[in-house]
Amino acid sequence: MVMEYRNLGQSGLKVSAVSLGGWLTQGGSVDDKTAIECVHFAFENGINFFDTADVYSQGKSEFVLGRAIAEMKRSDLVISSKVFGTMSENVNDRGLSRKHIIESCERSLERLGTDYLDIYFCHRYDDETPLEETVRAMSDLVSSGMVHYWGTSVWTSTQMRDACALAEKFHGYAPQVEQPHYNMLERDIEEDQMLTASDLGMGLTVWSPLAGGMLTGKYNSTSVPKGTRAESTEFLNPYMNEETFEKIRKLEPIAKDLDCSLSQLALSWILRKKEVSSAIVGATKLEQLKENISNIIFDLPKDSIEKIASILGK
Repeated sequence: MVMEYRNLGQSGLKVSAVSLGGWLTQGGSVDDKTAIECVHFAFENGINFFDTADVYSQGKSEFVLGRAIAEMKRSDLVISSKVFGTMSENVNDRGLSRKHIIESCERSLERLGTDYLDIYFCHRYDDETPLEETVRAMSDLVSSGMVHYWGTSVWTSTQMRDACALAEKFHGYAPQVEQPHYNMLERDIEEDQMLTASDLGMGLTVWSPLAGGMLTGKYNSTSVPKGTRAESTEFLNPYMNEETFEKIRKLEPIAKDLDCSLSQLALSWILRKKEVSSAIVGATKLEQLKENISNIIFDLPKDSIEKIASILGK
């Protein structure tokens, strides 16, 4: 597969259409050796965008990613992290106050072993901090060079618009990207945030494009494979129903006709959207990553899109 690169919204930054996330791959249930192998394999196969967060395994994800990129040319990479989550018992070590944003960025840079972040996300919206304080702090990080672009994650359309309006008001830097939950089974953003992001010139880097593994076809209505997340987490519960399994059964022949796997079809379906700058995949094994990115179809045939629409609805 030849990787495709897309602008991050209306910015000049180019990111790989498929990116590697650190929630699963680095610092959690995956050993460090495998995590580092995944990063290197991803880069060798055209992925230049690597996403993590300070709260992923309480900093270990950033540390492992830092080890993985230590011998790589930094300018070849797009590295993102996030701020918001609770990192300690310190009452100020959470949220989007100026203090927490700047101190968290400094600690993330230290763990990653880098001088700057290409993208820094506000991981959620903070109702306890004035939005102007947050926007000014993020804008100041961009001015300082510690961060090149900043973004939002799981923000509403109103929150995104307000942030951009504030940045314009004081001639600061507006967010360039939103990171929402989006996949074939989770499409709420199509009628709201996706339209808003496009209107504001913000790109979308979507998480859970394979619905936590549901869109790989490895789960079915009668059994759950041992050693998978479905055994031990409630994350997949909203998807574990007969309606979802029926959709998956109907999608599988379309993937077969296109000579790709179900996961490759799911990623291809997401990337047909011009609003999507990148789809963030995770992996607990190198084989999963190889499977997911080996045959992405960046230009899905029109008839396939229509068949998928008839299955998914809306």
